[in-house]
Amino acid sequence: MNNYSRRRFINRMIKGGIGIGAMSSIAPVASCSSPQSTGSQNGLPVISEVDICVLGGSCTGVFAAVRASRLGAKVAIVEKQNGFGGVATGSLVNIWHSVYDTEHKQQIIAGLTVETMERLKKRNAVAINEKSPSTYFRFNSQELKIELDELVVENHIVPYLHTLFSEPCTDEDGNLTGVIVDNKSGRGIIKAKYFIDATGDSDLCTRLGLETYTREMLQPPTTCAHFENWNGKEFNAILKEHGAEFNIPDGFVWGAMLPSTDTYMLAGTRIYGRDCTLADDLTLAEIEGRRQIRAIMDMMRKYSPQTNLGLTALPAYIGIRETRHVKCLYQVSDDDARYGKRFDDAIANGSYRLDLHHQDKPGLTFWYLDGVEIYARPGYPDKVGRWRPETPVNPTFYQVPLRSIIPPKYSNLMVAGRMLDASIVAFSGIRVMVNMNQLGEAAGVTSYLALDKNIPVGQVDYKEVRETLRNGGSIVL
Repeated sequence: MNNYSRRRFINRMIKGGIGIGAMSSIAPVASCSSPQSTGSQNGLPVISEVDICVLGGSCTGVFAAVRASRLGAKVAIVEKQNGFGGVATGSLVNIWHSVYDTEHKQQIIAGLTVETMERLKKRNAVAINEKSPSTYFRFNSQELKIELDELVVENHIVPYLHTLFSEPCTDEDGNLTGVIVDNKSGRGIIKAKYFIDATGDSDLCTRLGLETYTREMLQPPTTCAHFENWNGKEFNAILKEHGAEFNIPDGFVWGAMLPSTDTYMLAGTRIYGRDCTLADDLTLAEIEGRRQIRAIMDMMRKYSPQTNLGLTALPAYIGIRETRHVKCLYQVSDDDARYGKRFDDAIANGSYRLDLHHQDKPGLTFWYLDGVEIYARPGYPDKVGRWRPETPVNPTFYQVPLRSIIPPKYSNLMVAGRMLDASIVAFSGIRVMVNMNQLGEAAGVTSYLALDKNIPVGQVDYKEVRETLRNGGSIVL
């Protein structure tokens, strides 16, 4: 099918002397309604027709698209930035956590997470710390961006970069039939049979009017940056003594070197009191994050003048930890995660500690599966306690059920990413990228199985989802 923009339609019509009434004979046009729109979007060109449309090109979205495409679906993926990878690339966060359980005895994650890192190994673009629970894969974000391009192309996925999702399309019966997007070619519709909302902020679900919720105490976002000539010990000492002078918020600081480079990625900023689903807050958060990066540079120039510290890169997009959540068929509870509840329909496993980035005070609280609780604030001694009594045997990983990414309405829609249905403490661990990657793969597989049987995603047999994931290289426990 040829893909035509509205502008190309008009230009071709004028050059060929074709009347407006004959416009529909050139290429498909469509009428649709949106639950959040004041009227119909009539006459927009259909720029693509696919089986499955994925909105959001993070690793979660890409992995959803890859799994569905490998099974035989025709898939399109829509991303508003210039490349794929989301937080891992555009936000510069170059750490993926452990693929083993907390005791490092059992591998619990594989699939496209491991496959992608294996691809980066061939380019010396990833380093592995096998015994570390928090920095297992340390990769070059820019190399990952190129690798994701290749994954998309190799798997014959239809890519739309620099393309912004605008509104959903529904038919007269209220069924979701397409999405309206805007890009350099103009405005048009991508039609599909099934949809995966991997936008992070649940943009599609929200504009369809699905039930969502936003916590009062959202985990604050962070602006990362790349530096050369970084000295972490010196920075930590200077920050503790002089951070307040430069209005650098007291939060939490970590970072990692990019493999095969002299570049250090710092995650040392903290933007409080902003909901990044709101346009004004998102704008102010981006500006404040960059102000804090400059403040760090100014502080180091003043108190470490002999250090030739250089700022080499800023992110394309602020690193957002949490915004909206979609109400799905099941909410993962705090105890589900802390006690490692096993689910019959589990589609993801995780061992990353549950860590809540506080909005109302500095630092983090960590909950470990062995019952230990730690409140950590940079420059201060850790406060160590227990959230439950000691037991002879502890869970070594937690799980995410398929039900937590299936909304109760719209039979052809799934979510994949940080807008899953999870309570506050459970979400604080589930949210990390190695877990989100698995949600993407499960959404892609489930959508394909629904497509293949022409049934609602909620009616797909979870046993078949798990078996298909396993056959595709995932670890299913």
